[in-house]
Amino acid sequence: MTVEETLALSTPDAFPSFPYDPPYAIQLDLMRHLYASIEARKVAILESPTGTGKTLSLLCGAMTWLKDEQARSKKGQLAALEESLKGDGNEPAWVLKQSLELHRRELEAAEEALQERLEAARRKEEALRRKEKGHVRKKQKLTHRTASDDEDDDAFLPDGGPAAAEDDYRHLSADVRELLRKYEARDNPAPIEVPDEEPACTKIFYASRTHTQLSQTISELKKTPFKSNTRTVPLGSRKNLCINEELRSKGGDLDESCRELMSGKGDKRCPYMPPAGEDSRMLDFRDHILATPRDIEDLVVLGKELNTCPYYGSRKAIAQAEKNSREVLGIDLTDQIVVIDEAHNLIDTILSIHTVPLSSSTLRASLSQLKIYLAKFRSRFSPKNALHLRRLVLVLTAIDKFCTDWPSKNHSKGPANEEMLGVQEFVSALGSQVQEINLLEVDQYLRESRIARKISGYCDKVAEKEAAKAESKSKFVSSQRSRGTPPLHAVESFLLALTNPSSDGRIFVSMPNPTTATPGAPPVVLLKYQLLNPADHFRDVVSSARSVVLAGGTMQPISDFETQLFRYLVEGQMNFFGCGHVIPKGNLRCVVVEKGPKGGDMTFRFEQRGNKDLMMELGQLLMNFLNFIPDGVVVFFPSYSFLNAVKKIWEDNGLMAKFGSKKTVFFEPQEGGEVETVLREYAEAIRVSRESASKCSGALLFAVVGAKLSEGLNFTDELARAVILVGLPFANLGSVELKERMKYVTELEKHQESKAKQGARDAGQELYENLCMKAVNQSIGRAIRHRGDWAGLILVDSRYSSPRIRGKLPKWIGEDIVAAKTFGQAMKELGSFYRDKKSGVKG
Repeated sequence: MTVEETLALSTPDAFPSFPYDPPYAIQLDLMRHLYASIEARKVAILESPTGTGKTLSLLCGAMTWLKDEQARSKKGQLAALEESLKGDGNEPAWVLKQSLELHRRELEAAEEALQERLEAARRKEEALRRKEKGHVRKKQKLTHRTASDDEDDDAFLPDGGPAAAEDDYRHLSADVRELLRKYEARDNPAPIEVPDEEPACTKIFYASRTHTQLSQTISELKKTPFKSNTRTVPLGSRKNLCINEELRSKGGDLDESCRELMSGKGDKRCPYMPPAGEDSRMLDFRDHILATPRDIEDLVVLGKELNTCPYYGSRKAIAQAEKNSREVLGIDLTDQIVVIDEAHNLIDTILSIHTVPLSSSTLRASLSQLKIYLAKFRSRFSPKNALHLRRLVLVLTAIDKFCTDWPSKNHSKGPANEEMLGVQEFVSALGSQVQEINLLEVDQYLRESRIARKISGYCDKVAEKEAAKAESKSKFVSSQRSRGTPPLHAVESFLLALTNPSSDGRIFVSMPNPTTATPGAPPVVLLKYQLLNPADHFRDVVSSARSVVLAGGTMQPISDFETQLFRYLVEGQMNFFGCGHVIPKGNLRCVVVEKGPKGGDMTFRFEQRGNKDLMMELGQLLMNFLNFIPDGVVVFFPSYSFLNAVKKIWEDNGLMAKFGSKKTVFFEPQEGGEVETVLREYAEAIRVSRESASKCSGALLFAVVGAKLSEGLNFTDELARAVILVGLPFANLGSVELKERMKYVTELEKHQESKAKQGARDAGQELYENLCMKAVNQSIGRAIRHRGDWAGLILVDSRYSSPRIRGKLPKWIGEDIVAAKTFGQAMKELGSFYRDKKSGVKG
């Protein structure tokens, strides 16, 4: 038996770290499946409904493997040392034994030293809090950088590097170039590299949709025994972690403002960042982070206590963390574990992140700033910089001409205000000169020279000087000054997108508001690079990591993950685990309603949404259900337009008033900022009705699939004793972007015919249906939130009865659906369910 086989980890039968003993069977199954998948280096897709302890199961399963892996690592090091010593053949047994024991003690001593250091950090933090309790903290002030500052214009020249230096010396002889390099090396010695005190270790990168969910993850971790011996680093953006209140109050692009302060010296540097070379504060902050599991809010508090930047301080701790709560760019994932919770929308998220918009107004602002910059520094550029900037001007001018000409050219084709082009087709439309330019070289130059920030910084400086001279801000200032993201950054992102393989994306051209264009000015044209292939952008993660785990409450249908995200995996490298719910079967009744009270077919295809008779029958159906459903009822419609049309019909016919006599009626607002208010009033109406003898029995909330209320919000207990879905939320097939995405996956399937199943549906149609069902499943997930919860799930559309649609519903409800062929059968099924709950369950 080899050393690797000897050290292989077998899946445990029990997980003592799980805080509730015994765990439910489905929780134990999930932990075992997760442990085995990590050990076998697989991609795992895990579906566990909300309320089943999914997060706690993920943490305990993964952390148990991690601790076992640490023990295995020590055994492996000792085994390798023993093998090496045995290979010499000359060492006596007692020397071998002593050497192994010495190495074992060294490993233990290193771990003990780290734990002692972290314990010291805990004691110091506690002492700090006792000392500062009751004291008022004074704000540190920044020294403002104004137009009167005599800044050296050299700071705005493009950054150089070894390549730039070579370019500057190209006219000199080899001997002179070598002599200059020696002088530069003497005058600018390389910085001394200070290695981390501890070697990097195996980590778990834990990512989720929101910081709130990550904070909940930390709370769950604190329930386990791992809280006392796990080094945890929460990672967030500057927006979440910056403690420089004066900088935040200025508004604008916080990232850019922070970078500007970071490059300052003396009192122009951020007061929460120690000067370069003075790392003691950062190292101290790192130890405090690693000492106790913390969430984002805890880091902010700690940063204020220690007067140290939490954003950069948290990154100092990454190398020695075991569990990270946020995935960020630049982290080495090699042989690490990546867990992505709430991963049901992962494909859409990847496509969205790499879909890049560029408006003609932003493009023209970039050109304007670039021309001002060139006018100032043209004579000071190296030949390399001059070449790249000429290329950049050429590309931007060509794109600007395309945007100027497109409205008139497109109008000749018809009244449509949108068009989809292939990447090569778009580049060809820019002209032969652009086609000869290597866009990868342009993008590399933009990144290495940091020219976008240089140009924006210089133009801001010029604008500030103009403002100081004038009594009021001039037109020049208003047009040139930018406190937000430098416009050239948007151009840079767009150009980088154009370097993707041509088949991976399309260029979507449109005029968002053609009727609101300023008279005499060209209309605003929006260019958008639409990514179609998410696989390549996630492949680096999969190929680098030891194991990738995608988890969520509703991961079905998973065929999209197989065909779009992981199609390159060999058979057996990906697995799926779906578990039932922890609730008793009697706590959920799922009914498909195929017929209305008058016998009308309940099928809500797009073309039938203007059918007033059908909408009135739908209203009568809801009225019947409201007679016996207690407390809160949430009704999801496919779109706001559908909901608004039905609302008008019901109001005109008096049906809405009848709803109001049964329950207080609420509607999901289209403005996101009003959602919390509506939810609060909805919950209050239910509470009041339960505590009084009011005729209104609870509240009725009309919502929209895919909007705010269908994702991430909890309707626990009496907030949703029924969730009703009306129709199927299929996307608009008239969307050019959707058509291209469907066409792409269809073509992809044709190239993989060996993998295609005989008789399988067209891949484009499958994608179209899957997008719909993912949205449905998220809405369904709002119903049951814990083991003691109960609710009715009512699907009002005959298409839910088809085996294909039922097969794409969550596993925990798919087997127990009642397809009611008549309205009477639906009333009987639901009536008996609510009568049982009324007699046996106290709401």
